[in-house]
Amino acid sequence: MSGMAATRDGYGKALLELAEDDRVVVLEADLGKSTKSQLFRKAHPERTISCGIGEQNMLLTAAGLAASGYVPFASTFAIFTERAFEQMRNGVARPGLRVHLCGSHGGTHTGTDGSSAQSIEDLAIYRTLPGVTVMHPADEVSTRLLTKQLVDHPSPSYTRTARNKTPLLYEGREDEVIIGKGIVHSEGADVGIVACGVMVSKALEAAEALANEGIHATVVDMHTIKPLDGALIDAIVERCGCLVTAEDHSVIGGLGGAVAEHLAANTPAPLERVGVPDRFGESAEAEEMLEIMGLTVQDVANAAKRAMARR
Repeated sequence: MSGMAATRDGYGKALLELAEDDRVVVLEADLGKSTKSQLFRKAHPERTISCGIGEQNMLLTAAGLAASGYVPFASTFAIFTERAFEQMRNGVARPGLRVHLCGSHGGTHTGTDGSSAQSIEDLAIYRTLPGVTVMHPADEVSTRLLTKQLVDHPSPSYTRTARNKTPLLYEGREDEVIIGKGIVHSEGADVGIVACGVMVSKALEAAEALANEGIHATVVDMHTIKPLDGALIDAIVERCGCLVTAEDHSVIGGLGGAVAEHLAANTPAPLERVGVPDRFGESAEAEEMLEIMGLTVQDVANAAKRAMARR
């Protein structure tokens, strides 16, 4: 791990790099400065539509553009994308239009904005929509690469980015970042830790702590929640026999839910889910929020031991 950057910066950089494709258009709902789509707007104002605080209008405008041959990228805070869920469902997903929605400032790690601004359910709700790809990258590099891959992606998508800086994990490993494929960081045989977003770096720290106790963990960045890399989950079960999921999202319906569903249907194995319990967040500093919610390095390590005890 070297250097720190916010995943939202990777989104902004990707849009700029995609600008040479004339099909790419960018839509904002008042928060381009925060989502980093403002970088594209400043360079290409003629291909940017600022919708104001009108998330529903933004999604349906994007749907019209997609139906007209464009590839629209629309963004706002994760929590405000939810205001347009019905438009994402009926206007985008149902006709299968290639609209790419980005929700920034997701999860409780956003911190002091408090529970009303902390989306802990976004990955779950978009995962329920037929044919919609759902991603939550861990670092700026993978966010940039995954966003760029969306320009030729055959289906609509939702990507969650984050406000706070996280360790850079994929400098020199760019070729491994592919939509729908989890990325393996270590290959221990005692327990598998599957994480996304801010929790990937925490999982790697937990694996180091466990190694000091003689416990060897496989750590995977499952940046794509849907479609889930089931083959990789199966391989981890075969090697380790037990799993932990770690996410800054509700334990209901997100990465933990997706992995639980896969295990139940394919390769049953003990699973411990580290995530936001069935509650809302509150206002606190970013790392303090992870402590309050039980999302620390130690929480992941403890969950690994619980999973192993159930094997």
